[in-house]
Amino acid sequence: MSITPEPARRRRIVLATAVLALALVVSAVLLTTGEDGRSSGEKKPSPTQSSTSGTGAKSPSGQGPDLRQLARREAHDSMAKGRHDAPVVLIEYADFQCPFCGRFARETEPQLIRDYVRNGTLRIEWRNFPVFGQESEQAALASWAAGRQKKFWDFHRLLYSQPRERNSGTFAKESLIDFARRAGVPDLKRFRRDMDSSSARKALARDREEGYGLGVTSTPAFLVNNTPILGAQSTRTFENAIKKAARKAGKETTR
Repeated sequence: MSITPEPARRRRIVLATAVLALALVVSAVLLTTGEDGRSSGEKKPSPTQSSTSGTGAKSPSGQGPDLRQLARREAHDSMAKGRHDAPVVLIEYADFQCPFCGRFARETEPQLIRDYVRNGTLRIEWRNFPVFGQESEQAALASWAAGRQKKFWDFHRLLYSQPRERNSGTFAKESLIDFARRAGVPDLKRFRRDMDSSSARKALARDREEGYGLGVTSTPAFLVNNTPILGAQSTRTFENAIKKAARKAGKETTR
């Protein structure tokens, strides 16, 4: 999986911060009560907000930064599903121990894949955003290692296959190696090396930096092009956002 240069990624995070931060402020009450299908996890200090005035790309409406710049759109990204040039990109910031992330993975994501990814409308990109401690972090590193052998989504499906008790040993290192075996990861020795590597930790740090830079403090959090969606909302909420983003993208290409 190719790596986006750090300065470019940092610029994209700065561009996107203001818009998503506003959305998080609007949703502050729901975030603190946990009633919107979000798992609070371990709170981190809010990042310093950066001014975007006079710099960077603007959204098509001209009213703020274009959040779509956060999409990697790498053709061979093993932690993404769908065409790299799809008009709509859904970015998910998630934790493998988050129950609402699991609900999205089991109930909503398969329908979005069937109805929008397969016809070329939608691309889904994963970001590791562990918030529930050591086992969450270890699962994130292991998922990256599985992705190195093109088995991320098989691994993802197994980890989310059922609700699990957090920090109970389910995602301890040896258990994750067994998950990798069951997911069909061909070289388990390489998997173990990759899981323990500095490259895995750097990849995790990049995802976290991007999420914290946007103001994400709990999971799941999503971007559908320029639309933030907070929590495991109904499938219809995602469908409406995808359809709206696709219509807007279509209008932009005909200008």
